[in-house]
This record gives sequence, structure tokens and C-alpha cells, in this order.
Amino acid sequence: MSGAVLKILVIDESAERAEVLLAGLEDAGYHQVHHLREMTDLVPRIAAIDPDVILIDLENPNRDTVEQMFRVSREVKRPIAMFVNESDPEMTKQAIRAGVSAYIIDGLRRDRIQPVVDVAISRFEAYRELEQRATDAELQLAERKTIERAKAVLMEKRAMTEPAAYDAIRTMARAKGKRMVEVAESLLTAQELGI
Repeated sequence: MSGAVLKILVIDESAERAEVLLAGLEDAGYHQVHHLREMTDLVPRIAAIDPDVILIDLENPNRDTVEQMFRVSREVKRPIAMFVNESDPEMTKQAIRAGVSAYIIDGLRRDRIQPVVDVAISRFEAYRELEQRATDAELQLAERKTIERAKAVLMEKRAMTEPAAYDAIRTMARAKGKRMVEVAESLLTAQELGI
């Protein structure tokens, strides 16, 4: 990703610390940069800006801040890099669970901004890919279960063997131009309605 096309949001209450981030982003070639100075009502304010990446600089994050990051991560779904001054293992765990892609302890330096942005994007994309795979696997399992239940209905109601029931569902799907799971759902609905 080219720095010139990414829209980056910096959230930092300290003008002095924010200046380091803003200068590092400029050095890295990021020109669409927005800065929020207040931590209140972050979700709607972030949504209005619609950034590609979020950088948050905090001296010492507290539980409320991490909870807010969880909401931001869940609702806005963007790579988030958080800079903090002190290490707290429990807070680090909570931040990562909240969806922070990069949690940088005592590492706010102008020359480190570009690698941090790259890591945050990379980790976010890897996490999203894993999340999508898990969702796809759950969907496939649910579809298989639906087809299995429809086969059981055909086996019971029409005294079919399992392969014959499967073939019947597949044949109906082809004839109607539908997926097997759609035909299976129709069969189950018809069975529930006593048709």
C-alpha cells in the first residue's frame, strides 16, 4: 500500500506527542492525515473520518480506553496501532483482545512510524483472513448439517438409502438451478409444514 493513498487518523490528547506521529507520517509519505485530540465519542467521530489506519498514542491506557478501543475495533474494523509509555502485561493482553493490531511500548519515534503502520496493516489483514476462514468453515458445516437433515427426511419418508437421498437432493438442485443447501432447506420446510 502506498502511503499517499492511505487515510490515517491520529488520536492523541497531547499536541507534543501527536507532533512526533504527524511528522513521522509526513516523512513516510502519508498526506491524508487527520488528528483527533479528544477521546470522547470516538466511534462516530472515527466513522465520519473513515480512515484506513488508526494510530493512538496514550501515556497510560486504562480499562475504559481499552474498552473504547474494543468498540472502535468491532464497529469500525480498521488496523489500529497503539503507542503507550509503560508496559502492563494485562493491559497489553486486553488491547490485543480488543483488536489493536500493533501495541508499541515506549516506541514513539519518528523513524518507526512507517514500520508500525506496515505491521498494523499486515496483522489486521492476517486476522481478517483468519476470521473469514472461520466464518466460511462455520457456514460450510451448517450447510452440511442442513443437507444431512434433509437426507434423513428423505430416507425416512421415502425409504431411500443415504446415497439415493443425496442424489435426489443434488438432482433437484441441478434441475432448479439452486445450491444443494437451498433444496435441502426447502425439503425441511416442507416437512415441517407437513407438505
